[in-house]
Formats: sequence, structure tokens, C-alpha cells
Amino acid sequence: MDERERHDRGMAVRRQVLGDAWVDRANARKTAFSGEFQELITRYAWGEIWTRPGLERFTRSCMVLSTMIALGRWEEFRLHVRAAFNNGLTRDHIKEVVLQAAVYCGVPAANTAIHHAEAVFAELDAARDKTP
Repeated sequence: MDERERHDRGMAVRRQVLGDAWVDRANARKTAFSGEFQELITRYAWGEIWTRPGLERFTRSCMVLSTMIALGRWEEFRLHVRAAFNNGLTRDHIKEVVLQAAVYCGVPAANTAIHHAEAVFAELDAARDKTP
């Protein structure tokens, strides 16, 4: 696969997982400074890793949530909580990821993750309730 194909496959997966609106906003915010980084993550994170056949998206999503908890990357955690639903996870699955992370990443990190996940759930519920 060449770089263009990897980018195109990555962009398709990125849109499926994160949603068109989020990807469109990210692309609109690209600058001369950040543009190459956006291209890099589209090609390699999304086009190389997320498209691999070895793990299904459900598992990859669980792994990303766990990693973001371990690293304390709360903005990315919130993004991937939203994305997890596109990969087949439920709120109960996300809760299980956080409980698992409590043992391996620490209770304080899991406590913060619970608060962030609940905030995302509330945002999603509010958006759903506004939809006619």
C-alpha cells in the first residue's frame, strides 16, 4: 500500500470511528505547523494500525481507553469514549475498562476517568434529548 492509499484508508476509518463532524473540525483547524502531524496520524494511527486485521475495533477501542487513562490524556480519553460507541462498546463496557484500569493504572486515574466518562455520557444524553 502506498502513502496515498494508507491515508485514504486511514481517513475512512477515522471518520467511521470519530465521526465526520469531528474529523471535519480537525481538518479545518489544520495549520502550516500542525498539518503534517494530522497527515501523519491519519496515515499511521488510522491507516496503518486501526486497519490491521489482527484486532477488531471493539478491542482497539478498549485498548485506547485504557492507554489514555494510564497516560492521563483526558481530552483524548473523552474523544475515545464518544468514539467507543461507534465501535460497539456500551456504557457497561466502558465501565469495565475503567475498573480494569483502576487495578493496573491506579485508583486516582480511574476516578478521574469515571468523572470524564460520566460527563461525556451526559453530553450525549443531552444531545440525544434535543433531537426531534
